Amino acid sequence: MRITFFECEGWEEAIVRASFPNDELTFLTGTLTDDTLPAKTDCDAICVFVGSRVTEKTLALFPNLKFVTTRSTGFDHIDLAACKARGITVSYVPGYGDNTVAEFAFGLLLSLTRKIYQGINQVKEKRSFSFDGLRGIDLKGKTIGVIGTGRIGKESIGIAKGFGMNVVAFDVFPNAPLAETMGFKYVSLEELLGSSDVITLHCPLTKETEHILNTTTMPKIKKGAYLVNTARGGLIETMALVAALRDGTLAGAALDVFEDENETKNEFGLVKSGTATPEVLSTVLGNEILMEMPNVLMTPHNAFNSKEALERILRTTLDNIKGFISGMPVNLVP
Repeated sequence: MRITFFECEGWEEAIVRASFPNDELTFLTGTLTDDTLPAKTDCDAICVFVGSRVTEKTLALFPNLKFVTTRSTGFDHIDLAACKARGITVSYVPGYGDNTVAEFAFGLLLSLTRKIYQGINQVKEKRSFSFDGLRGIDLKGKTIGVIGTGRIGKESIGIAKGFGMNVVAFDVFPNAPLAETMGFKYVSLEELLGSSDVITLHCPLTKETEHILNTTTMPKIKKGAYLVNTARGGLIETMALVAALRDGTLAGAALDVFEDENETKNEFGLVKSGTATPEVLSTVLGNEILMEMPNVLMTPHNAFNSKEALERILRTTLDNIKGFISGMPVNLVP
């Protein structure tokens, strides 16, 4: 079987080759997009990460493709309808960094509410040891609203309980036994927004959740709340977020993900291509504004990035490939 791996780091290759000694394997460090195709496109399977974009146009350029596996829990970077139309099987990694991402979310939250980044920057860059402008807030006793109570949301609830926070949650599919066991309450989205001192997003990006925080829902947020997003950028309407930060609805935001990440990372290529829509350009501009705002912390989609999590991702991905080769595919996208 011919398999091409994208967005690879050097340490994975030896492990993968040992697992598939009789297959034709290609390892590439770059992403897969419509504009960055490999020299050979006759592979039977591709393995991608979140920086790649598997679109209908991309799929058409791989005539023999039968299997796509992504080394991520999210799969919004893959056109599932196009894969289904072509009869291409798609697998993912349903869980690898539940605690990893939740820990990172609280790292961002502490940096935001206690102004840790500003303090470090002040000492290192200005050699100033003044407390001015560095006063924060306690988390103990505050209410945290968790949107999405799956694997990562569950871990976040446990951490919040450890901080002595009150927890409310919203989920399209509430888990009543979980709420009873962990001691939190499910509420409507509107009630969550209006009562939470901190809002953290842990739901997948779907048609139902896209822009769950938008120009209509943002004004319902409790004034002075903090927002953390380590899930998917598309859950938040960018310009609505900018407005909420400017008018004081939100005291601050910590974002590991943001809308149109790839376009923002490659602004020159976006302009050069001449294909950008007004909506995308508006979002990219909004991201630039967010980067400059003093009450916003942004990291480069790094919440997943721990040694242990990456090892778990690789193990699951190897199982996905073995399952497909054996005719018994596992971890198919829901």
